[in-house]
Formats: sequence, structure tokens, C-alpha cells
Amino acid sequence: MNRPVLVYADASGRIIDWPKLEMAGGSGFRWHRLEPEDWIPLPEGSELFLLPSRFPIGYSREKRRFEILERDPYDPSQSVKAVAAFVSPAHTQTYFPAYKASPGAPLLPLFAYTAVGWHKGRFVTAATRVDPDDRQDFRNFDLKLIRRNARNRMKREGSNRLIQHLGKCALYYGCPAARNLFMRRWEAPLPTSPVCNARCLGCISLQTRQDLCANQERIRFVPTPEEILAVAVPHLEAAPRAVVSFGQGCEGEPLLQQEVLRKAIKGMRLTTGRGTINVNSNGSLPRAVEKLFQAGLDSIRVSLNSCRSHCYHAYFNPQGYDFLDVMASLKTAKKSGGFVSLNYFVLPGFTDQKREFEALCRLLDEIPVDLIQMRNLNIDPDWYLRSMPVEGDTDAMGIRNLMQTLNERYPGTRLGYFNPCLDPGAATERTSHEKHV
Repeated sequence: MNRPVLVYADASGRIIDWPKLEMAGGSGFRWHRLEPEDWIPLPEGSELFLLPSRFPIGYSREKRRFEILERDPYDPSQSVKAVAAFVSPAHTQTYFPAYKASPGAPLLPLFAYTAVGWHKGRFVTAATRVDPDDRQDFRNFDLKLIRRNARNRMKREGSNRLIQHLGKCALYYGCPAARNLFMRRWEAPLPTSPVCNARCLGCISLQTRQDLCANQERIRFVPTPEEILAVAVPHLEAAPRAVVSFGQGCEGEPLLQQEVLRKAIKGMRLTTGRGTINVNSNGSLPRAVEKLFQAGLDSIRVSLNSCRSHCYHAYFNPQGYDFLDVMASLKTAKKSGGFVSLNYFVLPGFTDQKREFEALCRLLDEIPVDLIQMRNLNIDPDWYLRSMPVEGDTDAMGIRNLMQTLNERYPGTRLGYFNPCLDPGAATERTSHEKHV
């Protein structure tokens, strides 16, 4: 067989392949057979999830139709569950799992769900690697070293609340950015804001719904500029490909702490010109963006689920700002000479709709952003699609075709996944001698 086969979870949670049905992919409200270019071996560090109250859907070559698998083929007295992959960073999904939800099925937790199957003795998934940077590849993490360094630094800097918070992120939540901080390399996180001016459907750090839990604990304090500098400066001075980033999954909107950020950024640049200072933001406060670039900010990444204002508002639920403010922030960042990225939330069947693509092109025609980070959206696909005010034609061009067309039409805008280090002089780790020169 030249196509992957369906996998399902039996009553005990074992994942089993069923050769009589092909693996299928979901896109919008449609199911698709997969072509050879649609899947890759499941990347190391990915996880497999069971989807409660959801039956897997596969394609029957014999009957030439999609079929719902509700009973275990090896034990028809037992029900089954659909299976999904949470693919490791640097990969963008091309299809989410094909499944049918039972009436009253609970919302899925806030993860990105990617189609998964079995092919030639291994798991495969419907995704593509969009960024060659290996900064969050599982094989690069030395867990013993991370635990040792985190605990030592937490003990040594016991009065620094930010270090204590990041130590918990690394040790308890397994945050890749926090882990890299304690391995003294690449991009380090600087969460600062316990509050936000958006109420995103898929917020992973704060949920008020009773049927949905946040994935991680939000920071509960605003660190002082001195606490931030104690984390950021050593990293900028010595780490290879050094980046420090405000705006993390464990916080709200960093621009709401603009004065703290401004003082911290100025302090960093008074100490060292090495590395890259970045902020991940919803782009709600254009004037704050301008002030931060004046203070020495190098780059900004602005999150978007859609370039159509009504779809943007349906997901972000902005409080006190609107889509025009976001566009103004992007323009302000470019005018300030900053490196500008979009944190573009991807869900197959929505992101690649024709109207969505045309709206993205209008934005790129007006604002030549430097990078689009193709990030999988952490949300229940059905819930998201039902929440979007989609009208008329919902035919999708396919995520792979979307990316190829963007590359052809906008060669100056790179597709990727991570915030880049913009300082060529920070490519390698500084030696102890260099640190003290």
C-alpha cells in the first residue's frame, strides 16, 4: 500500500492500525485522502493524543468512500477513539484528524491536533517542516543538565521572582524556551504581564470557561526591570544565536507593561549590543510599539488568526482596541526599522480559504513583513470553525499550496516558525575570555 492506514485507540487506550481503511485528513468540514507529499514520519518529540467521544474516519479503497469506525474491528463489543498527533515545534500541519464527534462531546483541550496514521512500520503525520532551525528539537535537550542548571540558578538567585517562574516553566511545564535559557543558548523567554487586553478563544494561560482548562499557569506578577536584566543580560552577552523575547504563552499582553519593558530594553542595550531583543505581542498599542523600538527593541512578532477584521475579532475578542490598531503597530514597527513577523495561526480549511488568502495578500502588499511564522492553532478544530463568521465559499486551497504560493508571490517574506537572531556577531557562544574583555 502506498498510503498510510488509519490508527485508532481501543478501549484500553492502545493505539492500533487498521489496514482496511486509509488514514484521512480533516480540512474545514471536509475529509480528504492523503497524497504522498501530505505526510512525513512523526517527528521526534511529538506526542499522540486520544480524542474523547470522537470516532476516527478513514477511506475505504474497496468501497471508494469515507467510513466512520465506531467499533473495534478486533473486538466489536468495544468502542474506539480517534487519535491525533501534537507535532513537535518547527512543523506546520497540513490536515487535522478526520473524525466524527458524538453528540455532547466535550471540548478538546487547547492543543494543536494533527492527523496521524501508520505507514511501513512507523507513525506518520500530516505536516511539513517549515523551519530548519533545530532550537526546539527534542534531541537537543539535555534534561539532566536543564534540571541541574535550573535548580542551581533558582537557588543562587532566590530573590529573583522571574528566575523562579522560569525554573518552574522548564522543570514542570517543559517549556522549550525556558529549557533553552537554562542550557544557556538560543531564544530565552521574558514573561512580564499577568494581564491582557484580549479574550482569545484559545488562550492557553487563562480560561474562564468551566469546560476548558488553561494549559499552563500565567505569571502572577510584573517583574522589575532589574529582575528582567538579571535574566536577559547574561543570555545576550554569551549565548549562541542569542534572542530574548517578551510575550510568552505563560502571560498576557506584554505591551500593557510598556514602561517596564522600555526600562529593561534600555538597560540591556546600555550593557551590551549583542543578540536580539524581541517582543511577541497582539499589536494592540501602536504608540507603545514605537516607544519600545526607540528604546532599542530589534524585532516584533504580532499574532493573527486572520487578516479579516471580523474573523480576527471573533477569535481575539479585543478589549479596548481593534484590528486597525494591529495594522498600525505593524506599520509602526516597519517604519522604526524593526524586523517584523506574523505569528500566523494555522488551521486547515480556514487559514487556506480563498478569502483568507486574499486578505493576507492585501496585508503583505501594504506591509512587507519579514517573516510569517506558520504556527499550528491550539484549539478544538470544530469549535474554532463554528466560532468563525465564515460566509459563502469555504473551499480551501490546501496548506501546502498556500505556502508555496506565498513563497512565489512574496520572495522577500520568509516562512518559518521561530524568532531569528538578527545579530551575525552572536552566531556562536562567547568564551569565558571574551565575556570579560
